[in-house]
Formats: sequence, structure tokens, C-alpha cells
Amino acid sequence: MPDYYEILGVSRDANQDEIKRAFRKLARETHPDNNPADDEAEHRFREVAEAYEVLSDPTRRSSYDRGGAFDPSDLFSSFGGIDEVLSRFFGGFSFGGAQQGPVQGDDIGVSTTITLEEAASGIDRQITFRAKVRCSRCGGSGSAAGVDLVICDRCAGQGSLRVTRQTLLGTTMAIAPCDRCAGRGKIIVEPCLECRGTGSIADEVSVSVSIPPGVDDGARLRLAGRGQAGEPGGRSGDLYVQIGVRADDRFSRHGADLVHRLTLGLSEVTLGTEVAVPTVDGEDTPIDIPAGTQPGTVFKLSRKGMPRLHRRGRGDLLVEVVVVVPTSLDAAAEDALRAYGAATGESPARPKRSRRKH
Repeated sequence: MPDYYEILGVSRDANQDEIKRAFRKLARETHPDNNPADDEAEHRFREVAEAYEVLSDPTRRSSYDRGGAFDPSDLFSSFGGIDEVLSRFFGGFSFGGAQQGPVQGDDIGVSTTITLEEAASGIDRQITFRAKVRCSRCGGSGSAAGVDLVICDRCAGQGSLRVTRQTLLGTTMAIAPCDRCAGRGKIIVEPCLECRGTGSIADEVSVSVSIPPGVDDGARLRLAGRGQAGEPGGRSGDLYVQIGVRADDRFSRHGADLVHRLTLGLSEVTLGTEVAVPTVDGEDTPIDIPAGTQPGTVFKLSRKGMPRLHRRGRGDLLVEVVVVVPTSLDAAAEDALRAYGAATGESPARPKRSRRKH
């Protein structure tokens, strides 16, 4: 397994800002367009991008730190490829490829908390937040109603210019957004009065988020294009929803498995009993406790745990027996217990004081 911390050159306790700075620096240095004579440049660049995708996501990073492995082909599937990852750092700048166009909107992070039962069944949650949205008057163009945009005379409507840059790596040819039209290829002649030509206004947004069954505490969902509106002609940012799963006193969670600590008395484990055990689905399940059950015994209820996220099947419910030893007894219970001790040859301590007879 690759050492992602070593690849980015950061310590294992590096914060997100340090990881972002390291990726930004290495992405520029290792990009194949800046290393045309190096056949290994593309491989090193993909390693850097892969390391960032794992360490920048709290859930993936936690799994990696515990020894989890990742399929590189899956890492970029939700981001539209490495190019989109780069665009988050370098805006419209391109390392020699096609121009990226107007600057996209910023991403937005929100959070919501659900119960363990909701995590088991999945739930649609309405999330409300403030964000820049497309101006309804101009449709996001930034131009006043009835006034057309005109072709940019600097880039001839292409939206990009080929520029030569001097870097530590030498002279590089790159394509950058046109500085006159900001990559749109067209220019606003008369700005919209509502948004003053920006193409967006601040407003309250309500989004329905489908939280899948089996989601764990700390998971992050991405809704593409539901973040801040970009510049006129640019795509919107993404919305990231951090999921918190509220602790449940009845269960402790271990992946898809749940553990329930079942408290029983001495007579119940000695003579056996039948009890009802709670499940995450809300229905109690009866379970037989055989006579002579020992403390710490675990009974497995198959497929009574949490659904496996994005997979078929469920985990198990593990019922651990905990025996409670009474700390005080009334006279009748003490007499019965002493009689039991005498019958089994045990030698309990004598009463510390005599009991008053009635």
C-alpha cells in the first residue's frame, strides 16, 4: 500500500491546510505538461492526486490510517476525474490542455445529525443554508434583459489565450482564460440591475438530501453543482453534507455489526430465561438464555445489524450477557441466598450485624 503521507511530504498529523498546500505545490511540479521529457511524470502526478483524494477526505483518511486500501479508479469517479480536482485549486488555469472557462463557484459544507434508526433505514433530509444562486432576472448571464452579450475582441470569442510562463521548471506554454472576458468569450455591455453583472445573488436554499441506509458517523455526501453559483458561464460549486449519527444507548456500533449489552440477574443466568432484545429496526426479538449461561457469553442474531453501505446484506446483532451482582439484599433474599450457599457447600461471610426479628 502506498504511503500517502510520504508522497505528499507531510506528517501523519498534518491538518487539511497543510495537505492542500502540499498538493498544490506537487501538482504543479509533477504535471506531465511541465515535464514533457519525463516518461514517469504522469505516474508521479497520479500518485500525488491519489494521495490527496484519500487524505483530504476525513472518512477515507480515517479508514486509510486503520489500514484500509482504495481502488484508484474509484477515487476520482465522484469528482469527474483528476482535471476537476485540479480546477478546484488552480481555477481556470490549464497546464496546456483545453481552457477551463469562467471560474466555478465555491463548494459549501453543511452538516446534519440523524439517529441510528434513521441511519439503518436511510432518510431524506431537508437541508437549508444560504448561498449564491443564479440571478432569476438575467438567468445567470449578468446582462440586462434584452441586451445581448458581445464577442470578446481580445480572444475572438475563444475565451482563452495561449501564454508563455517562466517557472522554476523553465519556459512552459499554457492556456489561460482571457483576462478581458474572464474565459466566457463574450462581454457584458449593460449589467443586470438585480445582480450588478455578477450573475448571482445571495439567497436561502433548501435541498433534499437522500442519506443512504448504512451510513456511518462522519460520512460525507457530495451533491454536484449544488454549491455556490460560479461566475457568469461558470459551473456551480458542490455541496458537501457531513453526516453525524447520534449515539444510541442500546447499541455500540462496529462497522455493520451492533453490540447490545444484556443485563441479567444471577437467577436468570443460572436457571435460564427468555428475554426480549431491542433491534435497530424498532422491533424487539425474543432470545432464549439457557440455564448456566456464563457472564460474557455472546449470542449472535444474524442480519439484525446495520445495512452494509452500498452493498447487499446486513451486519449482525451481537448480544453480550452482563450479570449484575446485587449490592444489597432484603432479609428474605439474603436468607434464600445463604440457603443456596449452604446447599452448594459455599462459605459466605457471616452477617455483620444481627437482623431485628419481627
